[in-house]
Parts: sequence; C-alpha cells; structure tokens
Amino acid sequence: MSPILDSIGSVKAYGWGKVLSLPAFESIATYSLSSAQSNVEFASIPQTYKHLQVRAIAQTAGSGQFVKMQMNSDTTTNYNSHIIYGDGSSATGSSYGNRADIPIWGNNTGTASNTFAVCVVDILDYADTNKYKTTRCLDGYDSNGSGVIALTSGLWRSTSAITSIKFTGFSGNLNQYSHFALYGIKGA
Repeated sequence: MSPILDSIGSVKAYGWGKVLSLPAFESIATYSLSSAQSNVEFASIPQTYKHLQVRAIAQTAGSGQFVKMQMNSDTTTNYNSHIIYGDGSSATGSSYGNRADIPIWGNNTGTASNTFAVCVVDILDYADTNKYKTTRCLDGYDSNGSGVIALTSGLWRSTSAITSIKFTGFSGNLNQYSHFALYGIKGA
C-alpha cells in the first residue's frame, strides 16, 4: 500500500476523516434593478433560519460611494460599524458609532462610472431576541488596476428579530444592473 493511502486509511480509522456537514443555504429573494431606484428592501423575512446572507453587486449614483443598510426600518442612531480597507498600497481603518445605518461597501463612482462593487454580508443570529444583531461584510471593487478590498463589521443595538433589511445609496440611487440576493442559512 502506498504511504499516502495508508495515511488516509489510518486517519479514517481513528475517526479523523469524518465528513463535515456544512450549513444549507436557501434562496429567500432576489432583486435585479432594471433602472435606478432609491432602495432595495427585503421585507417579511421568515424567522426559520439561523443566519442570513446577502450577496450583492451594486453601484451608486452621485458622489457617495457607500451603500448603507438598515434593519426593520430603524432610522435612529442604533448602529455602529468598523471597517478595515486597503487599496494595494496602504491600509486604513475607521469606526462609526451612533449612526442611523451601517455603511457596508462602496465603489468610487467619481472615477469609474462602470465600476460595480461586490459584497457578501452575513447577518448573524438575526431572529434571536436575546441579543443585539451583528453583521460582517467582505467587499471590494476593481477599477482597471485600482480598487479597494474591505472587511466591515456592524452592530444593530436592538434585540428585535430582523424582519426586513433595506439597502440605499449613501447620497444617490442604486444604479441599474445592481443585483441583491438574500439567503437563509440553516444550522451552524
């Protein structure tokens, strides 16, 4: 027997070769914008999942680069966030407290009108009414060699279960061809 096969066999014999069960993702809703609009909102989110995930490709109009997120139509200053981002030559970090939203990702529309940003936002324990809600987002954009990659965390200081999530442009509409998909994550 070859050493590799013997090693694999030995690992399985000791139970280390166990196949892991990964959480199941289920599509809840999607939006593809055929024209610019002020926001995208996922409403009546079922409370049957452990976590939520939003996957998006988006572009904003105007001078604002960021897309922002709000839960349950809460426009009060119940949000905090942290961001770490880099552009290939430098890295920067920021924090934002007592905001009316969570800024989650952006693109530089001032220099590249065809640039879309992409992101994956995880919303953890969204239905748990015993704790505040946390988010994490991995996002970025490329503009022919220049661009940004970022990691953002957010906090909504509410114990309410999340039943709706709204995305808006920081200072302008969400542009045509922006796409948002909401998934529920079972288990884990």
